[in-house]
Amino acid sequence: MDIASLAGIILCFAMLIYGVVSNAGIENLVKEYMDAPSAVITFGGATFATLTSVSLQDFIGGLKSFTLIFKAPAINTAEMIQKIIELSNIARKEGLLSLEEAAADMEEPFLKKGILLIVDGTDPDLVRAIMETELVSIEGRHKKRIGFWETWASMGPAWGMIGTLVGLVDMLYHMSEMDKLGPSMAVALITTLYGSMLANWICLPVAAKLKADNESEMMMKEVMIEGLLSIQAGENPRVIEEKLKSFLAPKDREGSGEDETGGEE
Repeated sequence: MDIASLAGIILCFAMLIYGVVSNAGIENLVKEYMDAPSAVITFGGATFATLTSVSLQDFIGGLKSFTLIFKAPAINTAEMIQKIIELSNIARKEGLLSLEEAAADMEEPFLKKGILLIVDGTDPDLVRAIMETELVSIEGRHKKRIGFWETWASMGPAWGMIGTLVGLVDMLYHMSEMDKLGPSMAVALITTLYGSMLANWICLPVAAKLKADNESEMMMKEVMIEGLLSIQAGENPRVIEEKLKSFLAPKDREGSGEDETGGEE
């Protein structure tokens, strides 16, 4: 589990509550900052406007993608490079057909598919085309989920402003009642607060996390493609290692591949 996402959501809420309580006092928390009509306009309007922009299936899928931000990646790029170097050593010593046995125990379907294509003697250009097509398809599904949260994030402040305008209209109709102007204005502004909370506490952070996870997964799959094609071409494991390490940031390259190449820590 990725504790950072959970901690971030909880701590953001804690900072908000601290600010509200410090300003208004805990006894006024519900009275001054909880308003059912404002919540209905903002959260309900933003949610249903988002539903309007997508299909029901995509809406449900978008909601389910919220849980993805709490999942830690099963394997990182450096570990994948290590795995590919191991496969290249096996192929170099025992031949490409020996990789079929190694593929049987793999949990990563993308890598397994690539290995089986190689074992079947598929042309390298066709292997690349097949795997890159699947890569584009995977990224397309990810972007659909990211777009869902970005759309919801844009709807939150918009519907918050709509709620504010509704409140201002009501306030202007009662301008003669001076004692009600302050509270009416406060209620009108609460919808803007709710809209900003929806966008900046939930939707935008979720979209940003899904983007980061997508970029990491795409890079790892690109490593798989380049590594497998290098194995198929019969390249030296050390050459493969140096090629794949170019995907890593300089600070992450030192420890990669030490077990196979005998480097020092």
